[in-house]
Amino acid sequence: MQNFPPRVTVFRTLPGETTTPAPDLRSPARFLLWHLRRQRGVIAAATVVGILWQLPLTVGPWLVGRAIDEGIVAESTAATLWWTGLLLLVTLVGAVFGIAMHTMVVRSWLIALYGTTLMVTRKAVQLGHVLPRRTPTGEVLSVASGDADEFGGLTEISARALSQLAAYLTVAAIVLLTSPTLGLMVLAAAPVLVGVALPLLRPLHHRQETERRRNSDLTSVATDIVAGLRILRGIGGENTFGRNYARQSQLTRKAGVSAGVWQSAIEAIGVLMSGCFLVILMYAGARAVDSGDLTVGELVSFLGYGLFMVGPIRTFFEFAQKLTRALVSARKAVAVLELTPPWRAPSEPMTMPDDGDLVDEVSGFVARPGRLTVVVSSVPESSAAMADRLGRWFTVDEEPPPLETHSRRRGRRARAERRARADELAARDAARAARPWGVTFGGVDLGRVPLEQVRRTILVSDTGSQLFAGTLQDAVDPHRALTREQAEQVLRAAAAEDVYAALPGGWAGELDERGRGLSGGQRQRLVLARALGADAPVLVLVEPTSAVDAHTEARIAQEVAAYRRGRTTVVATVSPLWLHHADCVVLLREGRVVAEGTHEELVDTEPDYREVVLRTMEESHV
Repeated sequence: MQNFPPRVTVFRTLPGETTTPAPDLRSPARFLLWHLRRQRGVIAAATVVGILWQLPLTVGPWLVGRAIDEGIVAESTAATLWWTGLLLLVTLVGAVFGIAMHTMVVRSWLIALYGTTLMVTRKAVQLGHVLPRRTPTGEVLSVASGDADEFGGLTEISARALSQLAAYLTVAAIVLLTSPTLGLMVLAAAPVLVGVALPLLRPLHHRQETERRRNSDLTSVATDIVAGLRILRGIGGENTFGRNYARQSQLTRKAGVSAGVWQSAIEAIGVLMSGCFLVILMYAGARAVDSGDLTVGELVSFLGYGLFMVGPIRTFFEFAQKLTRALVSARKAVAVLELTPPWRAPSEPMTMPDDGDLVDEVSGFVARPGRLTVVVSSVPESSAAMADRLGRWFTVDEEPPPLETHSRRRGRRARAERRARADELAARDAARAARPWGVTFGGVDLGRVPLEQVRRTILVSDTGSQLFAGTLQDAVDPHRALTREQAEQVLRAAAAEDVYAALPGGWAGELDERGRGLSGGQRQRLVLARALGADAPVLVLVEPTSAVDAHTEARIAQEVAAYRRGRTTVVATVSPLWLHHADCVVLLREGRVVAEGTHEELVDTEPDYREVVLRTMEESHV
């Protein structure tokens, strides 16, 4: 088990890393074949073990027949004991390999499941903040969880189906040698029964697609509600969104019931046809015994094989159903995994300078080296968009392509439209990333520098920054680059000591996902501490203290100014408590720099600045 879970290195972007071949994304069927090829060793081993597991069922009826004819009918105690002993031995072998078979198929299931989850995770990391522009978040979550489970189910049933196919052919050979007529009946049973059910697979496929799509929609709704729960409660909107979730939940339930009806119909046909086959086989066998063509023992063997054939037939039906579900899931997985990041390595890369002016050509903003610059704007989106440009981030202001329509008639057309929309967004992002970025640092455009160098030099921490589940140390120092004294220093600079004091275990104290157990102000201060701990040469903060009280904000502004002294720091805020510590204040109007100076100078000379700042002061005293 040393190679489990399997190492998944596809979609890695770090230089110097060896990557495995990317999955085959040319079609859903090719993607599934890639999955199966990736596990061919495990599936082959499980098939061999499965064949041995089927031994009691493949040779057991023949042994029973021999015991009846040569032992009971012939009144031979020795023959009876001999054939009974062989039957016991075969049963024990089947029991041992049955345990091994269960282990192998569960192993193959888990490899496919977690392998897919790892691929989706790596794709999300590779795309980063571009991912929400390309596909709904709920779609990604559904692929990483529900669809990954379908791929695991396919690998599991593939091994079982192959082993039962081998057992089926073995039984067919035995009965053909015993009675060609009855042998042909046994051999033809499975293809006939599967052929009867095939027409039902197409409507089942459509209904499973609808169920999968609505489940993805439901996941997206749930994700949005969880992410915005505090805001919804603040405006009293949780009931409205709760009703929306309940309505979408009912649609998902109806789609699941509809798919379940068709799946049940297929299984019912399998049971009915298997029963009919067994009745016909018994009738033909009784006639053969009556005519003297078969012995009593051979008839018992045939009846045993007839009962055995129900198992492989059901397995083949199950394989067809799981293959149908896996194809539906593969289409969704391919749509996520084929997304590509817009960034490309510069044709003539330049090195990021150690220091210099940070200049945004769109707004005319300039951040001088070693200074604390505060950006003030009456429209927060303008300063936030400028911060994204300074860090070479795309502004996530476009909705991803919508999911396919629920109409079956327009399904193929809707998928084509969505694909065209996704391709258009990808092409637009790639074209934007290929052009000069329009932001320079030390005279070098950020678009001409490898992205990893930009990320190491310029760090942007905005209102969308999140905490993850883990220890307090993981939250403040995820790269484990700080000494304890340094970590305590950034915690003090962000006024977040109360979080340390409140958590049992101190630095080893556990935080919930998104820091759910913390207040909004505590989460914001931990995010600020993490940004300070990264010690980037250029730090851009967007509204870093919007969720804290005035007293704490004043302390943070003072501490951050002292902590970052001598390094370039940009803070986008309208809080007067930051303005007093700024080396320079920049006023934006309609996304352009219209004034620059100290806080006092702008209060005296700029009416727009006075209006923004005084309005903020009045609001903070309400």
